[in-house]
Amino acid sequence: MTASKPGRSRFSGWLAEARTSAAGARLPALAVELPALAALLLAAVGDSRLWALAPAVAALCLLGWTWRRGAVAAGTSVVARVLLLACAYLLGAVHGLDPTLAVGVAVAGLAVLSEPLLAAMYAAVYPVAANLPGIGSQPERGRSPGRVALANGAAVLVALVCAFTDLVGGIALAVAAAALGFTLFTGLQGLRAVLARRGRETKLHAALTAYEPVFLVHWNAPAGTAYQLAMWLPYLERLGRKFFVVVRNQTNFKEVVGLTTVPVVLRMGLNQLDDVVAPSLRAAFYVNTATVNNHVVRYTNLTHIQLNHGDSDKVPSHNPVFRIYDRNFVAGQAAIDRFAANGVRMPAEMFAIVGRPQVENVAIATGPIASIANPRILYAPTWAGFYADSNYSSLLVGYDIVKALVARGCSVVFRPHPYTKRSAELTRECARIRTLLADDRRMNGRPHVFGVEAEVAMSVADCFNASDAMVSDVSSVVADYLYSEKPFVMVAVSAPAAQFPGAFPLARAAYVIDAHGGRVQGLDAALDDLLGTDPMATTRRDLKKYYLGDIPADRYAQRFLDEASRYL
Repeated sequence: MTASKPGRSRFSGWLAEARTSAAGARLPALAVELPALAALLLAAVGDSRLWALAPAVAALCLLGWTWRRGAVAAGTSVVARVLLLACAYLLGAVHGLDPTLAVGVAVAGLAVLSEPLLAAMYAAVYPVAANLPGIGSQPERGRSPGRVALANGAAVLVALVCAFTDLVGGIALAVAAAALGFTLFTGLQGLRAVLARRGRETKLHAALTAYEPVFLVHWNAPAGTAYQLAMWLPYLERLGRKFFVVVRNQTNFKEVVGLTTVPVVLRMGLNQLDDVVAPSLRAAFYVNTATVNNHVVRYTNLTHIQLNHGDSDKVPSHNPVFRIYDRNFVAGQAAIDRFAANGVRMPAEMFAIVGRPQVENVAIATGPIASIANPRILYAPTWAGFYADSNYSSLLVGYDIVKALVARGCSVVFRPHPYTKRSAELTRECARIRTLLADDRRMNGRPHVFGVEAEVAMSVADCFNASDAMVSDVSSVVADYLYSEKPFVMVAVSAPAAQFPGAFPLARAAYVIDAHGGRVQGLDAALDDLLGTDPMATTRRDLKKYYLGDIPADRYAQRFLDEASRYL
């Protein structure tokens, strides 16, 4: 069980969860249904239509707001609209029911009640494959019954207006009939799409068998993490063997289709994976430790190879789950020793040292940093992690660090971790830093790089090459930066500076800023060493081989290609 952060009360944890829930904007069902129910009850017991007017308007406004923000569950929307239709019927019955209004209410109700069935049908409309010969090069277009809900909502609105104003009920009937027709038409489209998807699925195994892939890559991750796979795709393609990527959700499917021209297959359920295990397959590669990886690891006829998406001293880098793979490709001996040092016993034959091919184009330092008049510093903080024991982010003190760098005449490349945006607090700190750099660039002309330029246009290697030194946290970018032999600072967040190198051995080559407990200490001393005499230069060169492998630079990426080919 993960411990809570020091000093964080249970109440503050609940408050944070409440804010997160509000930001996610899944409005509670009662917030929409209660006004609709109130309108229905007042229509039943009141002697005036005006009694039900206020709650009916409130319910309609809430429905409109939640639809606009995508904030209400589909089931809630259906219940609220059925209650409003019942309200319209009662109002008409009490004040002389127009028969056409009654029929319009019934037709609109039928359309609304069919929405859950429609939603279930469209949930079964998803891509099967892209770029796979025999299946088609384009993914199945995504569909949504959202427009049906809007059309049916309009029918509910018109029915209420007719009930409150004595308008001709035929108007409500006409609008309801049009909404029901649109609902049925959309349902037929959905049915055709489901049948088309099933037809493609029946061809999937035959198409993959004919394609004759040698290996597959299995990837499942939250949205916005395509970098995990993107860093490996160029090297997997350089193996010169046929392969395909298996993903487990539609978001990942769209992300991968945008990254590569190799076949991409979507299999959501465990029972759907048999179709992708073609007879020609020899191996399966993984770039993270997603729980659903075990759905593929169960195929014992394949060699299962974990590549991971970075090497660092973080807790997830010595997770015991790495033992489920036949081989773990690691950057250097440091990764192997890390498991042993943390009590995770793994036989030596489960490892293969392949370096980090992604750093093959990282430039090596050509001289001491003290010789550079106005050095450029890369600030690359990590994010807060999924759990308290993996929160190494320095962003809460990042503004002070960047301000100190600017005060020393440095220009800054600011590239936060892509997951930073998942935290409102860290997102605010990023905004403060970008504002600081923008203001300084405007006033003093320093060539700071930040925002889209640093985070999208430039790769991580580009940021490395554009800098003369780096400030970062416990992160895989530190081990990768070691390849450049340039100096770097690490910010001690999860442990005091005195204990930091013991917990995170790569810090032996770093200048350490103590930010444990939220207070910055040793900032000036660390920057003096970083930008001055750089006493850690020899230590960095020694640890480079330990962390990134003792591999000749001219054949650095080839080590991975040779080792991977052994299993193909």
